[in-house]
Amino acid sequence: MRLNDLKPQKGSKKRRKRVGRGISAGQGASAGLGMRGQKSRSGSSTRPGFEGGQQPLYRRIPKLKGFPVVNRKIYTTINVEKLTNLPPNSEVTLESLQAAGILTAVKGPLKILGNGELTVPLHVKAAAFTGQARTKIEAAGGSCESA
Repeated sequence: MRLNDLKPQKGSKKRRKRVGRGISAGQGASAGLGMRGQKSRSGSSTRPGFEGGQQPLYRRIPKLKGFPVVNRKIYTTINVEKLTNLPPNSEVTLESLQAAGILTAVKGPLKILGNGELTVPLHVKAAAFTGQARTKIEAAGGSCESA
């Protein structure tokens, strides 16, 4: 077999129907498009999603602003400035903060954020720390432990 031997399979190629070539030709006069209306005019096709002037669906529904992160971890967050009232060298955990009344709502594991100043040394056990929070805790003489 050679390239010049290749040809389409028999019956796979059909001639296009020539419409609008006289009334005796089968699809004459209006060429199967009917008498009047938008779809009978030349250049008649409307864009996809066009609903005849009604507000289209893609403009009626609310848009999703930014896609949600799949399997996002939700943390219970607290800033280091809230830990200044705790006694020095005490152990800070999620349970101890609840017992002290500093945290009320628990959404997930504890994460320490770095806003504010810390003056007392504390031993903090949390699931995550920001870089600033870790440096401030260690600068005050405390320690950070991932739980």
